[in-house]
Amino acid sequence: MNNYLKLGWRNIWRNKRRTLITIASIFFAMLFALVMRSFQFGSYDHMVNNVVQSYTGFIQVQNKDYWNDKVIDNTFSISDSLIDLVKSSYNITDVVPRLETYALASYKLQTKGVMVIGIQPSVEDHLTHLSKRIIKGNYLDDENSGLLVSERLAAYLKIDVNDSLVLIGQGYHGMSANGIYPVKGIIHLPTPDLDNKMIYMNLKSCEYLYSAPDMLTSLSLNIKDPHDLDATVAELSKKLNSNTYAVLSWKDILTDLVQQIEIDDYSGQIMLGILYMVIAFGVFGTVLMMTSERKREFAVMVAVGMQKTKLSFIVLIEMIFIGIIGTIAGMIGSLPIIIYYYLNPIRLTGEYEKMMEAYGIEPIMPMALNWEIFLNQFIIVLILILIAIIYPVGSIARINVIKSLRG
Repeated sequence: MNNYLKLGWRNIWRNKRRTLITIASIFFAMLFALVMRSFQFGSYDHMVNNVVQSYTGFIQVQNKDYWNDKVIDNTFSISDSLIDLVKSSYNITDVVPRLETYALASYKLQTKGVMVIGIQPSVEDHLTHLSKRIIKGNYLDDENSGLLVSERLAAYLKIDVNDSLVLIGQGYHGMSANGIYPVKGIIHLPTPDLDNKMIYMNLKSCEYLYSAPDMLTSLSLNIKDPHDLDATVAELSKKLNSNTYAVLSWKDILTDLVQQIEIDDYSGQIMLGILYMVIAFGVFGTVLMMTSERKREFAVMVAVGMQKTKLSFIVLIEMIFIGIIGTIAGMIGSLPIIIYYYLNPIRLTGEYEKMMEAYGIEPIMPMALNWEIFLNQFIIVLILILIAIIYPVGSIARINVIKSLRG
């Protein structure tokens, strides 16, 4: 085996120009493919994390009617037994109770429709890390009756910390919901759509305001392994009464985002296909030239007793060497770019910024540092090389020794 490897290695450097051209084509295709896919998957992760970890959670347990009719009447009662049942799933790390509804917020002459979310501050912070998003004032505690107002909403209302905000809405079963609350803190939410309308308050204060004691609109759940999302949803659906509760993953809640990611991924795959065609033609061109130029050499080796199968194996080793060198070089070349933009995401401006914000996404483009991206591209390139090797192997099997020696 060592002799075959030595022969294969020496043979690829007999014609350095041809070998380097092939390696270069694989290198640049790998570089562009890895950078493009890293940008794509980084953007997808960013979109999901913006909404999932800022608001929805990976899974939500709701009243079965709430998703189709998001009114405060479609709530369910909170109980320790329900929370314990949900927590019993192996993949659940946090269970975050919420009471979500809407109100008209007013400060002096400014008014705006807002989303009001009643939270348990200490529990909520495990999922959305709201305390780290405070830009002014202080975070709530479980006994605090104040409000957290999102940054863009505060700017629109022209309100500041320690000012009092009026909330007017409709409570449970048509009850009146009016109250005046001090602003304890201003938070920045990465998703522009949420940052324009969010108000957080203590869950008990929210229940009192909307006359909905011990009632929730959802339990937002954080999980250990996002790859087991579907299995976790299925497990919870079996545990909970389907006549009372609905278990929804973030994919069920954020259908527009899922469709946007799928469409973008299809376009990315088309671009990858074009890049792989470049690799395929480059490799096949090399194989074609190599086979044509070395027919006499192959004929001599067969004539002196070299088995055709062994000769084919050496040619296979040569192509694998070229493929491995090109792919590894592409990986090494792309790694500094990917690491840099993983740590320093590109911030979009102008029209691109407006477009991203229209989708409710923070206008930045990070890269994903994911070993699966590298592994997938490596495997695909090797498969292309193995397909390309069919031609010279077939030529060696059909070689006419006398004709090739004379030619």
